[in-house]
Amino acid sequence: MRRTPGAENLLKQQTGLTLVETLIALAIFSIGILGVAQLQLWNIKNNTTGNITTQATMLAQEKVEELKNVADPGDIVDGNDAPAPNFTREWEATPSGACAGCEQLEVRVTYTGRGQSREINLTTILR
Repeated sequence: MRRTPGAENLLKQQTGLTLVETLIALAIFSIGILGVAQLQLWNIKNNTTGNITTQATMLAQEKVEELKNVADPGDIVDGNDAPAPNFTREWEATPSGACAGCEQLEVRVTYTGRGQSREINLTTILR
């Protein structure tokens, strides 16, 4: 069998990916995917924390609005309740120096988030 002089050169010019190049590309791709997965987990944790904080704020706002509807601010009695599981809500009305007959109302909602006790405080003046 006789070879043509140009056939040998054609075989040398052909290039492709070797196994090592393919494995290196796969390793780089895997590292990138792991980074994206970590970002997803971080986003899920932060969304959960944000949702719990929003729920605590809404519970405090709900109590402020309820106590604002009392006819006489002097009739507000300090107290506490548990409006939802893992949440406690306390409120306190004290005389305010802002004006005669005004009350300063403070509502605190305490909850546990990510293993730490957290608190939301809302303060307003009632007339």
